[in-house]
Amino acid sequence: MESRVAIIGIIVEDSEHTEELNGLLHEYGKYIVGRMGIPYRERGINIISVAIDAPQDVINALTGKIGKLSGITAKAAYSNRIYKD
Repeated sequence: MESRVAIIGIIVEDSEHTEELNGLLHEYGKYIVGRMGIPYRERGINIISVAIDAPQDVINALTGKIGKLSGITAKAAYSNRIYKD
């Protein structure tokens, strides 16, 4: 199996769907290396970065599912290296 390391940047503008977001992150937890959340109170948003090591289709699926949540935006940035497990 091939995997890639990536960072998923998440902006939460509407906290109504954070429970669904946390559910997705829990579902993909075996791939998550680390997570950092920053509440940006002055703007009323939350910024989350998730480091992940997974097959590219898994990263794309998680990013897409997060991006479909209302009031939440997600983008992935990938390492150029491909690892073979």
